[in-house]
Amino acid sequence: METSTAMLDGAFWFSSGVILFLLVLSGFFSGSETALTAASRGKLRAQADKGSGGATRALRITEDNERLIGSVLLGNNLVNILAASLATALFTRLFGESGVALATLVMTVLVLVFAEVLPKTYAITNAERAAALVSGPISVVVTVFAPVVGAVRFFVRGILRVFGVTTDPDSNILAVREEIAGALQLGHSEGVVQKEDRDRILGALDLNERAVEEIMLHRSGIEMIDSASDPSEILEQCLQSNHTRLPVYRDDPENIVGVIHAKDLLRAMYKLIGGPEGDAGALKNFDVSTVAMAPYFVPETSTLDEQMRQFLHRRTHFALVVDEYGSLQGLITLEDILEEIVGEITDEFDPDGDQIPAAAEDGHLIVDGAMTIRDLNRATDWSLPDDEANTVAGLVIHEAQMIPTMGQVFSFHGFRFEVMERDGNRITQLKIRPL
Repeated sequence: METSTAMLDGAFWFSSGVILFLLVLSGFFSGSETALTAASRGKLRAQADKGSGGATRALRITEDNERLIGSVLLGNNLVNILAASLATALFTRLFGESGVALATLVMTVLVLVFAEVLPKTYAITNAERAAALVSGPISVVVTVFAPVVGAVRFFVRGILRVFGVTTDPDSNILAVREEIAGALQLGHSEGVVQKEDRDRILGALDLNERAVEEIMLHRSGIEMIDSASDPSEILEQCLQSNHTRLPVYRDDPENIVGVIHAKDLLRAMYKLIGGPEGDAGALKNFDVSTVAMAPYFVPETSTLDEQMRQFLHRRTHFALVVDEYGSLQGLITLEDILEEIVGEITDEFDPDGDQIPAAAEDGHLIVDGAMTIRDLNRATDWSLPDDEANTVAGLVIHEAQMIPTMGQVFSFHGFRFEVMERDGNRITQLKIRPL
Protein backbone atom coordinates (compact mmCIF):
# COMPACT_ATOMS: atom_id res chain seq x y z
CA MET A 1 0.00 0.00 0.00
CA GLU A 2 2.83 2.36 0.86
CA THR A 3 4.62 1.41 -2.38
CA SER A 4 1.44 2.08 -4.42
CA THR A 5 0.91 5.39 -2.68
CA ALA A 6 4.55 6.36 -3.21
CA MET A 7 4.27 5.42 -6.90
CA LEU A 8 1.08 7.47 -7.16
CA ASP A 9 2.66 10.41 -5.41
CA GLY A 10 5.93 10.33 -7.37
CA ALA A 11 5.39 8.82 -10.82
CA PHE A 12 1.80 10.09 -11.18
CA TRP A 13 2.60 13.72 -10.51
CA PHE A 14 5.77 13.65 -12.57
CA SER A 15 3.99 12.09 -15.56
CA SER A 16 1.06 14.46 -15.15
CA GLY A 17 3.43 17.41 -15.13
CA VAL A 18 5.17 16.20 -18.28
CA ILE A 19 1.81 15.63 -20.04
CA LEU A 20 0.66 19.12 -19.06
CA PHE A 21 3.89 20.61 -20.38
CA LEU A 22 3.51 18.70 -23.67
CA LEU A 23 -0.09 19.98 -24.01
CA VAL A 24 1.20 23.53 -23.60
CA LEU A 25 3.78 22.87 -26.33
CA SER A 26 1.06 21.39 -28.55
CA GLY A 27 -1.07 24.47 -28.07
CA PHE A 28 1.93 26.66 -28.86
CA PHE A 29 2.61 24.83 -32.13
CA SER A 30 -1.07 24.84 -33.16
CA GLY A 31 -1.50 28.53 -32.41
CA SER A 32 1.78 29.41 -34.11
CA GLU A 33 0.81 27.60 -37.29
CA THR A 34 -2.54 29.40 -37.44
CA ALA A 35 -1.07 32.81 -36.61
CA LEU A 36 1.75 32.64 -39.13
CA THR A 37 -0.47 31.38 -41.96
CA ALA A 38 -3.40 33.70 -41.21
CA ALA A 39 -1.38 36.88 -40.62
CA SER A 40 -1.49 39.44 -43.41
CA ARG A 41 1.96 39.95 -44.91
CA GLY A 42 0.93 43.49 -45.76
CA LYS A 43 0.20 44.30 -42.11
CA LEU A 44 3.37 42.54 -41.00
CA ARG A 45 5.36 44.59 -43.51
CA ALA A 46 3.82 47.80 -42.14
CA GLN A 47 4.77 46.79 -38.57
CA ALA A 48 8.27 45.81 -39.69
CA ASP A 49 8.74 49.20 -41.34
CA LYS A 50 7.91 50.76 -37.98
CA GLY A 51 10.72 48.80 -36.33
CA SER A 52 8.98 45.63 -35.07
CA GLY A 53 11.57 42.86 -34.85
CA GLY A 54 8.92 40.18 -34.37
CA ALA A 55 7.13 41.21 -37.55
CA THR A 56 10.44 41.17 -39.43
CA ARG A 57 11.14 37.61 -38.26
CA ALA A 58 7.59 36.56 -39.10
CA LEU A 59 8.01 37.86 -42.63
CA ARG A 60 11.29 36.03 -43.01
CA ILE A 61 10.07 32.63 -41.85
CA THR A 62 6.81 32.83 -43.84
CA GLU A 63 8.71 33.30 -47.11
CA ASP A 64 8.99 29.50 -47.28
CA ASN A 65 5.58 28.31 -46.10
CA GLU A 66 6.31 24.69 -46.92
CA ARG A 67 9.33 24.57 -44.62
CA LEU A 68 7.50 26.52 -41.91
CA ILE A 69 4.42 24.29 -41.91
CA GLY A 70 6.56 21.15 -42.08
CA SER A 71 8.59 22.19 -39.03
CA VAL A 72 5.53 23.20 -36.97
CA LEU A 73 3.65 20.02 -37.86
CA LEU A 74 6.67 17.91 -36.99
CA GLY A 75 6.96 19.54 -33.57
CA ASN A 76 3.20 19.37 -32.99
CA ASN A 77 2.96 15.68 -33.86
CA LEU A 78 5.97 14.82 -31.71
CA VAL A 79 4.53 16.40 -28.57
CA ASN A 80 1.00 15.06 -29.22
CA ILE A 81 2.17 11.49 -29.73
CA LEU A 82 4.49 11.66 -26.73
CA ALA A 83 1.72 13.10 -24.53
CA ALA A 84 -0.73 10.40 -25.65
CA SER A 85 1.84 7.66 -25.00
CA LEU A 86 2.61 8.92 -21.49
CA ALA A 87 -1.09 9.27 -20.69
CA THR A 88 -1.77 5.72 -21.88
CA ALA A 89 1.05 4.32 -19.76
CA LEU A 90 -0.11 6.32 -16.73
CA PHE A 91 -3.78 5.34 -17.00
CA THR A 92 -2.92 1.68 -17.72
CA ARG A 93 -0.81 1.54 -14.55
CA LEU A 94 -3.66 3.06 -12.53
CA PHE A 95 -6.74 1.39 -14.09
CA GLY A 96 -5.43 -1.68 -15.88
CA GLU A 97 -6.61 -2.57 -19.40
CA SER A 98 -9.50 -0.10 -19.26
CA GLY A 99 -6.94 2.68 -18.89
CA VAL A 100 -6.27 2.66 -22.67
CA ALA A 101 -9.83 3.74 -23.54
CA LEU A 102 -9.92 6.20 -20.66
CA ALA A 103 -6.59 7.75 -21.71
CA THR A 104 -7.86 8.10 -25.29
CA LEU A 105 -11.01 9.88 -24.12
CA VAL A 106 -9.22 12.22 -21.69
CA MET A 107 -6.42 13.13 -24.11
CA THR A 108 -8.86 13.73 -26.96
CA VAL A 109 -10.77 16.26 -24.86
CA LEU A 110 -7.62 17.93 -23.54
CA VAL A 111 -5.93 18.16 -26.95
CA LEU A 112 -9.10 19.35 -28.70
CA VAL A 113 -9.91 22.09 -26.19
CA PHE A 114 -6.55 23.27 -24.88
CA ALA A 115 -4.13 22.36 -27.68
CA GLU A 116 -6.28 23.07 -30.77
CA VAL A 117 -9.44 25.16 -30.40
CA LEU A 118 -8.29 27.59 -27.70
CA PRO A 119 -4.87 28.58 -29.17
CA LYS A 120 -6.15 28.65 -32.75
CA THR A 121 -9.10 30.85 -31.80
CA TYR A 122 -6.75 33.32 -30.15
CA ALA A 123 -4.36 33.18 -33.11
CA ILE A 124 -7.13 33.89 -35.64
CA THR A 125 -8.46 36.88 -33.71
CA ASN A 126 -4.97 38.33 -33.11
CA ALA A 127 -3.07 36.97 -36.11
CA GLU A 128 -0.42 39.68 -36.64
CA ARG A 129 0.27 40.17 -32.93
CA ALA A 130 0.50 36.41 -32.29
CA ALA A 131 2.73 35.92 -35.35
CA ALA A 132 5.16 38.56 -34.09
CA LEU A 133 5.23 36.99 -30.59
CA VAL A 134 5.89 33.41 -31.72
CA SER A 135 8.27 34.27 -34.55
CA GLY A 136 11.35 34.02 -32.30
CA PRO A 137 10.80 30.48 -30.90
CA ILE A 138 9.44 29.23 -34.22
CA SER A 139 12.59 30.50 -35.98
CA VAL A 140 14.62 28.24 -33.67
CA VAL A 141 12.27 25.30 -34.33
CA VAL A 142 12.53 25.78 -38.08
CA THR A 143 16.33 25.88 -37.89
CA VAL A 144 16.56 22.76 -35.66
CA PHE A 145 14.13 20.70 -37.74
CA ALA A 146 15.47 21.94 -41.11
CA PRO A 147 17.39 18.69 -41.97
CA VAL A 148 14.43 16.46 -41.12
CA VAL A 149 11.93 18.67 -42.91
CA GLY A 150 14.20 18.84 -45.95
CA ALA A 151 14.36 15.06 -46.13
CA VAL A 152 10.58 14.80 -45.75
CA ARG A 153 10.02 17.37 -48.52
CA PHE A 154 12.34 15.46 -50.85
CA PHE A 155 10.56 12.18 -50.06
CA VAL A 156 7.08 13.68 -50.53
CA ARG A 157 7.97 15.29 -53.86
CA GLY A 158 9.38 11.98 -55.04
CA ILE A 159 6.10 10.24 -54.24
CA LEU A 160 4.07 12.98 -55.96
CA ARG A 161 6.31 12.75 -59.01
CA VAL A 162 5.48 9.05 -59.29
CA PHE A 163 1.81 9.99 -59.63
CA GLY A 164 2.58 12.70 -62.19
CA VAL A 165 2.28 15.67 -59.81
CA THR A 166 5.09 18.20 -60.03
CA THR A 167 5.71 21.01 -57.54
CA ASP A 168 7.58 24.26 -58.06
CA PRO A 169 9.52 25.12 -54.91
CA ASP A 170 10.05 28.71 -56.13
CA SER A 171 6.39 29.45 -56.90
CA ASN A 172 4.42 31.83 -54.72
CA ILE A 173 1.62 30.14 -52.84
CA LEU A 174 -0.49 33.32 -52.92
CA ALA A 175 -0.46 35.73 -55.86
CA VAL A 176 -0.63 39.27 -54.53
CA ARG A 177 -3.13 40.53 -57.09
CA GLU A 178 -5.53 37.64 -56.58
CA GLU A 179 -5.21 38.00 -52.82
CA ILE A 180 -6.13 41.70 -52.98
CA ALA A 181 -8.98 41.11 -55.41
CA GLY A 182 -10.36 38.28 -53.30
CA ALA A 183 -10.17 40.37 -50.14
CA LEU A 184 -12.03 43.22 -51.85
CA GLN A 185 -14.76 40.93 -53.17
CA LEU A 186 -15.16 39.32 -49.75
CA GLY A 187 -15.22 42.70 -48.03
CA HIS A 188 -17.87 43.97 -50.45
CA SER A 189 -20.05 40.89 -49.96
CA GLU A 190 -19.84 41.38 -46.19
CA GLY A 191 -20.64 45.09 -46.44
CA VAL A 192 -17.24 46.27 -45.21
CA VAL A 193 -15.98 47.63 -48.56
CA GLN A 194 -18.13 50.00 -50.62
CA LYS A 195 -18.81 49.07 -54.24
CA GLU A 196 -17.20 52.29 -55.52
CA ASP A 197 -14.01 51.65 -53.52
CA ARG A 198 -13.85 48.06 -54.76
CA ASP A 199 -14.32 49.12 -58.39
CA ARG A 200 -11.62 51.81 -58.18
CA ILE A 201 -8.98 49.52 -56.70
CA LEU A 202 -9.79 46.63 -59.03
CA GLY A 203 -9.78 49.04 -61.97
CA ALA A 204 -6.26 50.18 -61.08
CA LEU A 205 -5.10 46.57 -60.70
CA ASP A 206 -6.55 45.63 -64.10
CA LEU A 207 -4.75 48.31 -66.13
CA ASN A 208 -1.83 46.01 -66.87
CA GLU A 209 -4.19 43.23 -67.99
CA ARG A 210 -6.25 45.25 -70.46
CA ALA A 211 -5.38 46.46 -73.96
CA VAL A 212 -6.01 49.84 -75.56
CA GLU A 213 -8.39 48.31 -78.12
CA GLU A 214 -10.80 47.37 -75.32
CA ILE A 215 -11.66 50.95 -74.35
CA MET A 216 -10.76 53.06 -77.40
CA LEU A 217 -13.33 55.10 -79.29
CA HIS A 218 -13.90 53.22 -82.55
CA ARG A 219 -13.00 55.06 -85.73
CA SER A 220 -16.67 55.14 -86.75
CA GLY A 221 -17.29 57.53 -83.85
CA ILE A 222 -14.27 59.82 -84.35
CA GLU A 223 -15.02 63.42 -85.27
CA MET A 224 -12.42 64.66 -87.79
CA ILE A 225 -11.49 67.85 -89.64
CA ASP A 226 -10.80 67.86 -93.38
CA SER A 227 -7.75 70.04 -93.99
CA ALA A 228 -9.22 71.06 -97.37
CA SER A 229 -12.36 72.50 -95.80
CA ASP A 230 -13.01 76.21 -95.78
CA PRO A 231 -11.48 77.90 -92.68
CA SER A 232 -14.89 79.20 -91.63
CA GLU A 233 -16.28 75.66 -91.75
CA ILE A 234 -13.36 74.41 -89.67
CA LEU A 235 -13.96 77.15 -87.12
CA GLU A 236 -17.68 76.35 -87.00
CA GLN A 237 -16.95 72.63 -86.56
CA CYS A 238 -14.58 73.28 -83.65
CA LEU A 239 -17.05 75.62 -81.98
CA GLN A 240 -19.89 73.10 -82.29
CA SER A 241 -17.81 70.12 -81.19
CA ASN A 242 -17.88 68.80 -77.62
CA HIS A 243 -14.17 67.98 -77.90
CA THR A 244 -11.15 70.26 -77.57
CA ARG A 245 -8.85 68.08 -79.72
CA LEU A 246 -9.80 66.91 -83.21
CA PRO A 247 -7.75 64.87 -85.73
CA VAL A 248 -7.01 66.54 -89.07
CA TYR A 249 -6.91 64.41 -92.23
CA ARG A 250 -5.93 65.12 -95.82
CA ASP A 251 -7.78 63.53 -98.77
CA ASP A 252 -8.56 60.28 -96.92
CA PRO A 253 -9.78 59.89 -93.29
CA GLU A 254 -7.10 57.23 -92.91
CA ASN A 255 -4.44 59.83 -93.68
CA ILE A 256 -4.22 61.70 -90.37
CA VAL A 257 -1.76 64.60 -90.69
CA GLY A 258 -2.21 66.23 -87.31
CA VAL A 259 -4.31 66.97 -84.25
CA ILE A 260 -5.76 70.44 -83.73
CA HIS A 261 -6.48 71.90 -80.31
CA ALA A 262 -9.42 74.32 -80.26
CA LYS A 263 -7.43 76.84 -78.23
CA ASP A 264 -4.52 76.79 -80.73
CA LEU A 265 -6.96 77.18 -83.61
CA LEU A 266 -8.70 80.19 -82.07
CA ARG A 267 -5.40 81.85 -81.18
CA ALA A 268 -4.03 81.40 -84.71
CA MET A 269 -7.21 82.69 -86.35
CA TYR A 270 -7.43 85.63 -83.97
CA LYS A 271 -3.84 86.56 -84.76
CA LEU A 272 -4.39 86.18 -88.50
CA ILE A 273 -7.34 88.54 -88.65
CA GLY A 274 -5.47 91.13 -86.58
CA GLY A 275 -7.46 91.19 -83.36
CA PRO A 276 -10.99 92.42 -82.62
CA GLU A 277 -10.83 95.18 -85.24
CA GLY A 278 -9.23 92.99 -87.89
CA ASP A 279 -10.44 91.75 -91.25
CA ALA A 280 -12.21 88.37 -91.15
CA GLY A 281 -11.51 87.97 -94.86
CA ALA A 282 -7.91 87.14 -94.00
CA LEU A 283 -9.10 83.71 -92.86
CA LYS A 284 -9.34 82.64 -96.51
CA ASN A 285 -5.57 82.11 -96.50
CA PHE A 286 -5.60 80.13 -93.26
CA ASP A 287 -4.02 76.65 -93.40
CA VAL A 288 -5.13 74.46 -90.48
CA SER A 289 -2.15 72.12 -90.86
CA THR A 290 0.22 74.92 -89.80
CA VAL A 291 -1.16 74.94 -86.25
CA ALA A 292 -1.92 71.23 -85.94
CA MET A 293 0.22 69.13 -83.63
CA ALA A 294 1.97 66.04 -84.93
CA PRO A 295 -0.27 62.97 -84.50
CA TYR A 296 0.71 60.41 -81.88
CA PHE A 297 0.00 56.80 -82.91
CA VAL A 298 -0.09 53.80 -80.58
CA PRO A 299 -0.62 50.08 -81.27
CA GLU A 300 -3.99 48.64 -80.31
CA THR A 301 -2.33 45.84 -78.33
CA SER A 302 -0.48 48.06 -75.85
CA THR A 303 -1.70 47.83 -72.26
CA LEU A 304 -3.55 50.61 -70.49
CA ASP A 305 -0.86 50.76 -67.82
CA GLU A 306 1.88 51.30 -70.38
CA GLN A 307 -0.20 53.81 -72.34
CA MET A 308 -0.91 55.86 -69.23
CA ARG A 309 2.82 55.98 -68.52
CA GLN A 310 3.44 57.15 -72.09
CA PHE A 311 0.81 59.88 -71.77
CA LEU A 312 2.43 61.17 -68.58
CA HIS A 313 5.93 60.94 -70.08
CA ARG A 314 4.99 62.72 -73.33
CA ARG A 315 2.76 65.24 -71.55
CA THR A 316 -0.10 64.56 -73.93
CA HIS A 317 -3.64 63.28 -73.43
CA PHE A 318 -4.58 62.14 -76.95
CA ALA A 319 -3.45 59.23 -79.12
CA LEU A 320 -4.65 57.58 -82.32
CA VAL A 321 -4.83 53.79 -82.28
CA VAL A 322 -3.63 51.72 -85.24
CA ASP A 323 -3.54 47.99 -85.93
CA GLU A 324 -0.58 45.89 -87.03
CA TYR A 325 -1.00 47.10 -90.63
CA GLY A 326 -0.99 50.78 -89.62
CA SER A 327 -4.68 51.26 -90.33
CA LEU A 328 -6.59 53.63 -88.07
CA GLN A 329 -8.76 51.78 -85.55
CA GLY A 330 -9.79 54.46 -83.07
CA LEU A 331 -8.52 56.95 -80.53
CA ILE A 332 -7.83 56.93 -76.83
CA THR A 333 -7.33 59.69 -74.28
CA LEU A 334 -5.91 59.85 -70.79
CA GLU A 335 -9.45 60.47 -69.55
CA ASP A 336 -10.54 57.11 -71.01
CA ILE A 337 -7.91 55.32 -68.95
CA LEU A 338 -8.73 57.26 -65.79
CA GLU A 339 -12.41 56.35 -66.24
CA GLU A 340 -11.43 52.69 -65.94
CA ILE A 341 -10.35 53.49 -62.38
CA VAL A 342 -12.72 56.16 -61.08
CA GLY A 343 -15.74 55.55 -63.32
CA GLU A 344 -17.42 57.83 -65.83
CA ILE A 345 -16.05 61.40 -65.87
CA THR A 346 -18.57 63.91 -67.21
CA ASP A 347 -18.87 67.67 -67.61
CA GLU A 348 -21.36 70.15 -69.05
CA PHE A 349 -20.08 69.48 -72.58
CA ASP A 350 -20.48 65.71 -72.35
CA PRO A 351 -24.14 64.96 -73.17
CA ASP A 352 -23.56 61.24 -73.63
CA GLY A 353 -21.31 60.86 -70.62
CA ASP A 354 -23.98 59.53 -68.25
CA GLN A 355 -24.44 56.01 -69.55
CA ILE A 356 -26.23 54.49 -66.57
CA PRO A 357 -28.76 52.03 -68.06
CA ALA A 358 -32.38 53.17 -67.82
CA ALA A 359 -34.94 50.83 -66.22
CA ALA A 360 -38.03 49.93 -68.27
CA GLU A 361 -41.49 49.40 -66.82
CA ASP A 362 -41.23 45.62 -67.16
CA GLY A 363 -38.02 45.48 -65.10
CA HIS A 364 -35.63 45.28 -68.05
CA LEU A 365 -32.66 47.61 -68.46
CA ILE A 366 -32.45 49.68 -71.64
CA VAL A 367 -28.78 49.54 -72.67
CA ASP A 368 -26.93 51.24 -75.51
CA GLY A 369 -25.33 48.64 -77.77
CA ALA A 370 -22.01 50.49 -77.77
CA MET A 371 -21.78 50.42 -73.97
CA THR A 372 -18.83 48.35 -72.82
CA ILE A 373 -19.50 45.19 -70.87
CA ARG A 374 -17.14 46.40 -68.15
CA ASP A 375 -19.13 49.62 -67.68
CA LEU A 376 -22.39 47.66 -67.57
CA ASN A 377 -20.99 45.28 -64.97
CA ARG A 378 -19.78 48.17 -62.85
CA ALA A 379 -23.11 49.99 -63.08
CA THR A 380 -25.24 46.94 -62.27
CA ASP A 381 -22.81 44.72 -60.30
CA TRP A 382 -23.37 41.96 -62.88
CA SER A 383 -20.67 39.59 -64.11
CA LEU A 384 -21.12 39.34 -67.88
CA PRO A 385 -17.96 37.98 -69.53
CA ASP A 386 -15.82 40.38 -71.57
CA ASP A 387 -13.27 37.91 -72.92
CA GLU A 388 -14.71 37.64 -76.44
CA ALA A 389 -16.28 41.09 -76.88
CA ASN A 390 -15.84 44.59 -75.50
CA THR A 391 -19.37 45.95 -75.98
CA VAL A 392 -22.80 44.60 -75.12
CA ALA A 393 -23.74 44.49 -78.81
CA GLY A 394 -20.52 42.62 -79.55
CA LEU A 395 -21.33 40.04 -76.88
CA VAL A 396 -24.78 39.42 -78.39
CA ILE A 397 -23.35 39.06 -81.90
CA HIS A 398 -20.60 36.73 -80.65
CA GLU A 399 -23.03 34.48 -78.81
CA ALA A 400 -25.68 34.53 -81.57
CA GLN A 401 -23.08 33.95 -84.31
CA MET A 402 -25.14 36.24 -86.54
CA ILE A 403 -26.32 39.84 -86.95
CA PRO A 404 -29.63 39.81 -85.04
CA THR A 405 -32.76 41.54 -86.32
CA MET A 406 -35.02 43.83 -84.32
CA GLY A 407 -37.18 41.95 -81.83
CA GLN A 408 -34.96 38.86 -81.61
CA VAL A 409 -34.47 37.50 -78.10
CA PHE A 410 -31.48 35.54 -76.81
CA SER A 411 -30.69 33.94 -73.48
CA PHE A 412 -27.13 33.23 -72.39
CA HIS A 413 -24.87 33.68 -69.36
CA GLY A 414 -27.99 33.83 -67.17
CA PHE A 415 -29.46 36.91 -68.89
CA ARG A 416 -32.18 37.67 -71.43
CA PHE A 417 -31.23 39.99 -74.31
CA GLU A 418 -33.78 41.57 -76.64
CA VAL A 419 -32.70 43.63 -79.67
CA MET A 420 -34.64 46.91 -79.61
CA GLU A 421 -32.97 49.02 -82.30
CA ARG A 422 -30.55 48.42 -85.13
CA ASP A 423 -28.73 50.79 -87.50
CA GLY A 424 -27.41 48.91 -90.49
CA ASN A 425 -25.35 46.06 -89.09
CA ARG A 426 -24.96 47.76 -85.70
CA ILE A 427 -27.12 46.92 -82.69
CA THR A 428 -27.83 50.30 -81.11
CA GLN A 429 -30.16 49.41 -78.23
CA LEU A 430 -31.03 46.30 -76.18
CA LYS A 431 -33.26 45.29 -73.30
CA ILE A 432 -31.53 43.11 -70.72
CA ARG A 433 -32.62 41.43 -67.53
CA PRO A 434 -31.32 38.55 -65.42
CA LEU A 435 -33.14 35.27 -65.91
